[in-house]
Amino acid sequence: MRAEHIYSLYEDIREKDYVIASYYMELFPREDPYEKAKKFAVGQTIGTWVPVPGITEKMREKYMGKVIQIYDIPPADLSVQMEKEETWPYIIQIAYPIEHFQKQFPLLLTTLLGNDASTSAQAKLVDLQLPKKLLQEFSGPRFGIQGLRSLCAVESRPMLLNMIKPCTGFTPDVGAKIFYETALGGVDFIKDDELLGNPYYCPLEERIRAYEKASEAAYERSGKKTIYIPNITDNAGRLLDNGRRAASAGARMVMVNFAAVGYSMLQALTEALEIPVFGHYAGSGPLYEGRDTGISSPLAVGKLPRLLGADGVMINTPYGGYPLKRQKYLRTHHELSLPLGHIKPALTTVGGGVNPGFAGKLVKDLGRDIMLAPGGAVQGHPMGAAAGVRAMLQAIEAQEKGISIDEAAKEHEELKKAVELWGYLPV
Repeated sequence: MRAEHIYSLYEDIREKDYVIASYYMELFPREDPYEKAKKFAVGQTIGTWVPVPGITEKMREKYMGKVIQIYDIPPADLSVQMEKEETWPYIIQIAYPIEHFQKQFPLLLTTLLGNDASTSAQAKLVDLQLPKKLLQEFSGPRFGIQGLRSLCAVESRPMLLNMIKPCTGFTPDVGAKIFYETALGGVDFIKDDELLGNPYYCPLEERIRAYEKASEAAYERSGKKTIYIPNITDNAGRLLDNGRRAASAGARMVMVNFAAVGYSMLQALTEALEIPVFGHYAGSGPLYEGRDTGISSPLAVGKLPRLLGADGVMINTPYGGYPLKRQKYLRTHHELSLPLGHIKPALTTVGGGVNPGFAGKLVKDLGRDIMLAPGGAVQGHPMGAAAGVRAMLQAIEAQEKGISIDEAAKEHEELKKAVELWGYLPV
């Protein structure tokens, strides 16, 4: 096997039709990273762990994965510099020809993480670069940030989402009352909790009709139209039908938990529906929480759902009790929002313990093109859900005007109560 069949420089491969995947891997000092990378590249494309007949030089040249680079961490060039380390960490970059998967996303994931990656090689996918030809195969968000701004009639400030609490256990009429009281505060969107799907006691279509009536009633009093986002998450045989039935019942946007139904079902849903699709990440932790295996969180809940068409995506923050690294949260937002060819930006929606005391910090971190998603801080506000919404909007307004939350709290009773109860993060 010639060297150019298995190795390539980045400058030579970047303009060709290859996906470049970067993996974190730890090896024992006696293990050769080049041999490991070579076996990985072959095993993920044309070969297996033992030599097999039938592999030709032409197959190697056209269809075999290529080792692009191996980075030592730390960048030690002398073995004596690593003598005391039990394992030696590396970033290994491998390029895969897109002919193997093209737009078939499950096969792309299998190439990236199946076979060797899940057996003989323990590796974590930390970055993924797509060539222009493959990127053009993905539609991305149909509506994206500007489409969602138009939907809720919010021109420039951060948008606001609430999820109905309690999560489950109520009938559509009870949920509609909660919706109505919350919508009176002027919230932009209200969604189902991710735990509520289509149970017998709160059927999807009946719930949509009841909540849409509540939205209209609140609009007549407040002048603000609140958009309801029903959760249509279900098995593969019912998901698309749920989406169509939701739209027919009056829903103007739907939510799906892509971590539960799978990325390819998210793609099928966004391609089938003509209304925005909101992607939830619930249960995605096992994809990225492993230090040495899985997918990094900016890919798992950032780049991948955006490529597959989610118009908005719920993500976590380092501030609500979940030990997420700040750099991962920032990078996830970048994967959702920075320019990516023809792919529209998706709306970063931050949840997980969000309250008015977080608003300034989140906006400073991520900018104005985001959606804040408090749950209990709205439904559990001591003055009621509408007051919880107003407290969030007051905190957003203070950030927009450059006013400290302490000063704003002196002017607004709702915000004052929230700050007294939950505190605030310095901006």
